[in-house]
Amino acid sequence: MPGNQPRPPFRADHVGSLLRPPELLRARDDFAAGVIGADELRGVEDAAIREIVRRQEETGLRAATDGEQRRESWHMDFIYSLGGIEKVQDDTIRVAFRNDTKTYEWAPPSAHVVAPLTLPRTIFGDAFSFLASTVTSAVPKLTIPSPSMVHYRGGRSAIDESVYPDLGRFWDDLTAVYAEEVRRLYGLGCRYLQLDDTSLAYVNDPAQRRHIAEIGGDPEHQHERYIANINKAISGRPADMAVTTHMCRGNNQSMWAAEGGYEFVAEALFSQLEVDGFFCEWDDERSGGFEPLRFVPKGKRVVLGLVTTKRGELESKDHLKRRIDEAARFVDGDQLCLSPQCGFSSTKEGNDLTQDQQWAKLRLIVQTAQEVWDTP
Repeated sequence: MPGNQPRPPFRADHVGSLLRPPELLRARDDFAAGVIGADELRGVEDAAIREIVRRQEETGLRAATDGEQRRESWHMDFIYSLGGIEKVQDDTIRVAFRNDTKTYEWAPPSAHVVAPLTLPRTIFGDAFSFLASTVTSAVPKLTIPSPSMVHYRGGRSAIDESVYPDLGRFWDDLTAVYAEEVRRLYGLGCRYLQLDDTSLAYVNDPAQRRHIAEIGGDPEHQHERYIANINKAISGRPADMAVTTHMCRGNNQSMWAAEGGYEFVAEALFSQLEVDGFFCEWDDERSGGFEPLRFVPKGKRVVLGLVTTKRGELESKDHLKRRIDEAARFVDGDQLCLSPQCGFSSTKEGNDLTQDQQWAKLRLIVQTAQEVWDTP
């Protein structure tokens, strides 16, 4: 880690994505319309990333991401870059998001496995190298979807049986690809990697388990297979590479897709997943209580996602401190950290809050962590 940085996750941390500035959204539209070329778009992205890294460091965060400014979505840009994956418009698989005021249902393109899985290039390698070149005091953090996300939405039906008649071979190849990606990212200097995995939160929702059964999966034990394969994918990482996972119930333009506490997965998740820290969302009642934290073993950190990214209203320090105290009833308070419950812009559109509100929330997290733990 640069300087005297402790090992991630940090007392004050964040999930990764940040709101895209208006000029970047315009440039992306202009690029799609053929008005500007790839080089000009990259120049706008570069400028946006330099500014948000500066703001993260100015805010006092010890980790800085590129805000996922180059992506359309938090996960699909990565998955479509895997060899053997084909982007398919599959209208049979629909995703429903909602919040207290609106709903949104659509059939996004799916990722189908049509050939043996490979890694033609280091995915997000150039993006990470640029990020690392811009930071001065923070640890550059890269976020990628976990291996589970390649499987979750379509399950067996999205994997060509002529390519992988045995799902065991599919998982062997997928985890080998991820292990190689991790190895290459380490070679580029990545020491803080986050695996984003909504599936491990989704399966707490009975409606999502019904979906798993409908597409031929095992709703009672699929999370255990996911945990085992994530472990396999990261087992070869060097000792000085910190790996965390983020588990939320969906984040799309301030809406979510699943509900329910972490109880269904908690024992296997916290006791078996071999990561350094767990980013979990607990910003409102749909995320359940803190009781699942009783399974967290010594030596692991949990980053409490208490500050919502779905609304602009700023939480109070007293509220956050009370919630941290509540969580500390179930796990040693020294194992806890603080963050937003999710990213601010998991898709390019972003959530329903302003840039000023976003940065105010991140400042609040840093200030609260300093008061609770005497360090960010």
